Amino acid sequence: MTIRIQLSRLPHGEGLPLPAYATAHAAGLDICAAESLTLAPGARHAVATGFAIAIPPGHEVQVRPRSGLALKHGITCLNTPGTIDADYRGEVKVILANLGSDPFEVTRGERIAQLVPAVVTQAVFDEVDALDDTDRGVGGFGSTGR
Repeated sequence: MTIRIQLSRLPHGEGLPLPAYATAHAAGLDICAAESLTLAPGARHAVATGFAIAIPPGHEVQVRPRSGLALKHGITCLNTPGTIDADYRGEVKVILANLGSDPFEVTRGERIAQLVPAVVTQAVFDEVDALDDTDRGVGGFGSTGR
């Protein structure tokens, strides 16, 4: 399935590649940083991408970390997956966090995250006096084993 997403390049995004799939069957589109900075261990920063998007109604775009940055450097996205709503028109920014032990240099043009478009199902809640029983019941965190 394909959706069309409008993209507006911002002035500080000039010369950067558009979001793109790295392989034919990739789920996420790689996106690049539009700024350079040093992310100290334990620090976080909303990294500019230099573009804004218009997502069709009934969809969202999820922001996810890149596995290579996570494994090699401890760099991840906070609020993962982050959701970009269909009615948001501001710059796409990626909240990067350095969970590693060394400072990490973010370089303008470096791939920092992935965008994954997804269909949204909206819910309506029906308040009831009691919920139905299940085998699990109210068992919470760790209740189904390791």
